[in-house]
Amino acid sequence: MHLQEETKRSEKTYQGKVFYVTMDQAELEDGKLVQRDVVHHSGGVCVVPLTDKGTVLMVQQFRYPMQQVTLEVPAGKIEPGEDPAECGRRELSEEAGRTCERYTYLGKLFPTPAYDTEVIHMYLAEKLSRPTAQNLDEGEFLDVTELPLEEAVQMVMEDQIPDAKTQIALLKTYFLLQQRKNS
Repeated sequence: MHLQEETKRSEKTYQGKVFYVTMDQAELEDGKLVQRDVVHHSGGVCVVPLTDKGTVLMVQQFRYPMQQVTLEVPAGKIEPGEDPAECGRRELSEEAGRTCERYTYLGKLFPTPAYDTEVIHMYLAEKLSRPTAQNLDEGEFLDVTELPLEEAVQMVMEDQIPDAKTQIALLKTYFLLQQRKNS
């Protein structure tokens, strides 16, 4: 079969809290065998909370692997069996202290398809509720900040927001709003 690889063997080599890793043996279309290391992840969501005045609620948090504080849209890991849309609503409430009346699916992305099974689902949340208290997970610390959407998009274009899911979700939101304006 063209552009296919068949898994011949798979061995779990690591089990962590968030993901596990397998070392697989795959057969290429020319019959050669190769090793494929795969990170298995249950997936995630991100939500662009857009206020009525055109600002976006974003979170600042320390990201240990990068050893820096990042600016991101609210996001989180999908629990096994959890509906991505419900996960996004939960994360919006937990991280930004908001609910919404209008919820639009923006699509999905594969953050690192060369070695990771993670799929991130993106949503736009509009007609937000008044703020309530955050309900952060144990060990989660973040600050909510509010920026005009245009400023956040400009920050993406100027390489000031390196987080991939945030970049894509903000750009898709901006494009969707432009389409709505022109309709």
